Amino acid sequence: MLMVLAVTACCLRSQVPQQDARNTNLPNTDTHFTMPVYRTLPEWEQRKAQLRTQILAAAGLLPMPERNPLNPRLFGRIENKDYSIEKVLLETLPGYYLGGNLYRPVGRTGRFPAVASPHGHWTYGRLEHQSLGSIPARCINLARQGYVVFAYDMVGYNDTIQTPHAFGGPAEQLWSFSPLGLQLWNSIRVVDFLQSLPDVDPERIAATGASGGGTQTFLLMAVDERVKFAAPVNMVSGIMQGGCVCENAPNLRLGAFNVEFAAMMAPRPLLLVSATGDWTRNTPQEEFPAIRRIYELYGKPENVENVHIDAPHNYNQASREAVYRFFGKHILGETDPKKLAERSIRPEQPQNMLALHNRTLPEGALEYAGLFRLWRDMARRQAAGTRDLETLRAHFCQNIAVEWPASVLSEVHGERILLSRAGKGDRIPGLLLEGAEPAALVVHPDGAEAARRCDVVRALEKAGRRVLLVDVFQTGSAAAPRDRSHRHFLCFNQTDDANRLQDILTALRFLGTRTSRPIELIGIEKGAVWCLFAAAAAPIKVELKADWSFFGGSDEDFISHFFVPGIQRAGGLETALRLVAGRRQSR
Repeated sequence: MLMVLAVTACCLRSQVPQQDARNTNLPNTDTHFTMPVYRTLPEWEQRKAQLRTQILAAAGLLPMPERNPLNPRLFGRIENKDYSIEKVLLETLPGYYLGGNLYRPVGRTGRFPAVASPHGHWTYGRLEHQSLGSIPARCINLARQGYVVFAYDMVGYNDTIQTPHAFGGPAEQLWSFSPLGLQLWNSIRVVDFLQSLPDVDPERIAATGASGGGTQTFLLMAVDERVKFAAPVNMVSGIMQGGCVCENAPNLRLGAFNVEFAAMMAPRPLLLVSATGDWTRNTPQEEFPAIRRIYELYGKPENVENVHIDAPHNYNQASREAVYRFFGKHILGETDPKKLAERSIRPEQPQNMLALHNRTLPEGALEYAGLFRLWRDMARRQAAGTRDLETLRAHFCQNIAVEWPASVLSEVHGERILLSRAGKGDRIPGLLLEGAEPAALVVHPDGAEAARRCDVVRALEKAGRRVLLVDVFQTGSAAAPRDRSHRHFLCFNQTDDANRLQDILTALRFLGTRTSRPIELIGIEKGAVWCLFAAAAAPIKVELKADWSFFGGSDEDFISHFFVPGIQRAGGLETALRLVAGRRQSR
């Protein structure tokens, strides 16, 4: 038995990294990612569920906002021989409006399949009409083929003007209020709108868009299984994840990337349209085979296809016709290429397409400040209204991207200890002073050695208690260079404070395996706030001793003392106090 334990300990020690990967492995939007290997369907399904939660949390949609009435306004109908166009305003949040155009077949009867049609970063948004990309050509030809199509704005484009396109600072990040989140919510509400139309078959909803519209497409299809068919164009890539803030919310791609998000469409029919002249140039050899392997787990490899176009970044006629053929086969049951070929169009004048041409937004429409206030009020209301504390704790952890580790690796050399989560690459140094229960975990903003010099630790040592002192991320001996200069850093990497919170949870998990009594969690100075939120996130009972009286829970407090994106969306200080209520506290 002693030999087995010794071998096990050695194996575990070999897995504690020599350097903390959170300082050395810093992915960014231009990192070359590779798809993990998923060998079984249950393994992938578990990962898919995790990714869906991660996307929704990063978007500020966990839990989902209440679906208010859309109050659709349809007007300005233009009727041609075989299609019609209407202007549309949808109230996707109370007082917040999404603009678009609804294209319908003319001269046909019955219920039609519908296509959600987001656009990318074209100069004219949903009105763009040029050789590399034409939203009107796409929508008109789909309508002629028998689809109801809704082309809708990115935030800050055309009629959707209550926020800029690129917005957000530290305060917005605390509340997970972002262009990405608004756009994903708008897309979800677009599906609601399409399914509500009497001439739409609600079981045949598709989505397609290129570039930034491709990002909107694959995020929508990843979280909303009402989308039964999809064609993200020129966007799913292992070498570039998106260059705009509207594609890069904090925490979105922690340990994840777009190819995994696209694979979440499986086993529903998916077309990947790629191009030789942009970041999708490797798709036939790299991204498509990786996604096809996920479809093979479902026994549906025929449901995913790739068409590779010799062109620069685009949604040109060749790309559009590839989508017509794919949708025609899977949705219409039509394979005659002549019937699915693109026909020329006559684009309408902008004034005939824009919902706000010579009009203002409806009465009660919010300005930016009012919309942000609405978002904050919603978050507070949802947190306060969640009565089940375990559900509240789960949402709390998911919104700030921390976890209770399944297991903790450890390496002990006398008093010195190293902790790590398996497969995560983190490295937490500390001092373990063996003694009697109950065990205590002490966190000081200057690290373990500074904690040991404090009176509270001296008293614990004198009493013969077991004490763990840790150098949480970037404190004490864990301080190290960390390059935070990459664009969209927080989409791929967590803040120092978020990592500190995780390290405390990891240390609590380690101690919890060595004691049957509640752990005393002691936070000193700034560490008091870290420990308060760790106690809230931990699923075990802890005895919290910390003075956080300097911290009032305002946005300014979080930005100055404990910057963790999503923490106000998770409920902030009020929710943390609710979650630790009933546990012994000392302030």
